[in-house]
Amino acid sequence: MLKKIADKIWKLGLDSNLYFLDFDQKIIIDTGNRMKANVLKLLLPKIVLLEKIDKVIFTHLHYDHIGNTDMFPNAEFFASKQEIKDFKENPEFTVLDAEILARMKFLDEKLKPLVNMNCLQIINTPGHTRGSVCLWYEKAKVLFTGDTYFGGNIETGIDLCVGRTDFPNSDDEEMKKSLTKLKKIIDGNNDVIICSGHDYCGAD
Repeated sequence: MLKKIADKIWKLGLDSNLYFLDFDQKIIIDTGNRMKANVLKLLLPKIVLLEKIDKVIFTHLHYDHIGNTDMFPNAEFFASKQEIKDFKENPEFTVLDAEILARMKFLDEKLKPLVNMNCLQIINTPGHTRGSVCLWYEKAKVLFTGDTYFGGNIETGIDLCVGRTDFPNSDDEEMKKSLTKLKKIIDGNNDVIICSGHDYCGAD
């Protein structure tokens, strides 16, 4: 379940995927589903101590991506400005799980607006949620797509697998625009590694 994706980048499947980036600062992208907390505590410390994580970046704030946030006691937490705004105004619509929301109330004070960091380019990709983001690590050609894009032919749309847009803060029309942004990156670079939020549609 713990897999090396590229140099200094690992993936841990926790229903949704957690990614660890062992850069100058140690970064987590999404923290997985709470149901898989024991898996996180067992496997991730094999490569990094949880208290050594410097930053946690959320692609969005659905429950299955923020479920283990409290396991990183010394980290700073980041999400897009839009995602933070929606979380503060309608937390139940954003998180989609009352139990996780109650546990993660501390995020209301700790969340910071996301900016480019450690060679990660932030790409605003509204659709699945209004504040969804993807992250592009150009050096290794790794694209972290959250729940925006899971795989399939982004060029033709055949077998295209994308995130749902039927949630309270989703937007189907914006999803189409977001996929166009990702298509430009994928088309403009050979051998892009897609690191999606879930292993749907053959994404790895």
